[in-house]
Amino acid sequence: MIDIQDLLTRARAENASDIHLTAGLPPVFRIDGALTDAGSEALTEADTDAAASALVSPKLMEEYLRVGEADLAVTAGGSRIRVNVFRQQGRTSLALRLLPLRVPTAGELMLPEVLVEQADKPRGLVLVTGPTGSGKSSTLAALLGHINSTARRHLITLENPIEYVHTPEKCVINQREVGSDTGSFAAGLRAALRQDPDVILVGEMRDLETMSTAITAAETGHLVFGTLHTKGAANTIDRIVGAFPSDQQEQIRMQLADVLECVIGQTLLPRISGGRRAVFEVMVGTPAVKSLIRQNKTYQLVTAIQTGRKQGMMLLDDAMANLVRAGEITLETAMGAANDPDSLAGVQRMKL
Repeated sequence: MIDIQDLLTRARAENASDIHLTAGLPPVFRIDGALTDAGSEALTEADTDAAASALVSPKLMEEYLRVGEADLAVTAGGSRIRVNVFRQQGRTSLALRLLPLRVPTAGELMLPEVLVEQADKPRGLVLVTGPTGSGKSSTLAALLGHINSTARRHLITLENPIEYVHTPEKCVINQREVGSDTGSFAAGLRAALRQDPDVILVGEMRDLETMSTAITAAETGHLVFGTLHTKGAANTIDRIVGAFPSDQQEQIRMQLADVLECVIGQTLLPRISGGRRAVFEVMVGTPAVKSLIRQNKTYQLVTAIQTGRKQGMMLLDDAMANLVRAGEITLETAMGAANDPDSLAGVQRMKL
């Protein structure tokens, strides 16, 4: 029978970010982005059922049995874990994301200073974007941790599930979990506006109502952090505007331009020395950027980022090129993740 506590201890010791438990296969760790078998003995259906029972509350087990999947975050074996339990081919499988018990700092994550400055803004909309597993939750946790340690503000988070648990320092912090504390991101966000917040974190901005309410919250004097699964600053703006009916899109562009403070795009790449490094694309809501959004000229945002380096802006490909030059990541890694691999031609010639 699988010992989930022992498995978690081993995963921590090997710096794994994820554990996959599937009947018919041995446990699998994800280490520095790559999948690695954590043993040779295949798990049985009884093993995965037992692991689910050890981690999932009876209430959520009822949900899993009813709909086929359930999300939660738990503290087990001295570890904070995000758990997704799901059914495949009639059998139970689990995907476990290991989270630090301590909120990471901006310095530990090597966040650019311009990102930390966003946490000091009194109001506006800050968007953190990127694919699943790119470190968005860690970046947001660090920014909220910065606020918590430096300012007296009321923070409300809406998450599914709650990943990093913040201990109040200077701030009043209320963390609400979608599904147990509130019915949806949109409902929780509407309610948050009546709870005297200074800062609101919206874990996912996927639907029109959540996006609209987040923009309204920023308009009414709140600092709003949100995440989207988009790639590139221009795509992020187009994704938000495109979520609205065509007859509302011009108005949304106006509102978005008024409140946007920053779009942060990020990904995680393996380092030559081991481990992974977050790489950031940064678009700051300068007057030039806001004007392009109002005029529906998002295709010119790349140029605006390139010319905005004095304001801390940076394209993802340029950030990766800098890391290649510094010897932190390989050119092959950078080219595999680049939006425009040809943009790395100068670095490639340098390596030849």
